[in-house]
Amino acid sequence: MSSPSEELRVRIDKWLWAARFFKTRALATAAVEGGKVHVNGERVKPSRQVRCGDELRIQKGTETFVIDVQALALQRGPAERARTLYTEQDASVAARQALREERRLQVASEPVPGGRPDKRSRREWQRLRGR
Repeated sequence: MSSPSEELRVRIDKWLWAARFFKTRALATAAVEGGKVHVNGERVKPSRQVRCGDELRIQKGTETFVIDVQALALQRGPAERARTLYTEQDASVAARQALREERRLQVASEPVPGGRPDKRSRREWQRLRGR
């Protein structure tokens, strides 16, 4: 029989997978080992036990999530239940929305290519690449 203190903690990689931040536990483990996940401001190992009330900083691609752990789960469930496991801080939401808007404006200002390159353009491109 396990003690109550053991039931209040879950491995960080397992929790990230259950909370649907990563599609597989292997991806969650790789992110933690790669320094993309911090618990209460500290870089951690995948075996680190996460508790309710911990602050997690998760970098996934270009986006950074700053969340507070509200509940623990050992198994991956539906997305509705996964959203109840944490709350994202308001500053984190605002920063991610600003980043998305910036990227959207940047993509909108880029010129649209005119389709498939013709023979002359392709040769010019190959010359620039040194082929």
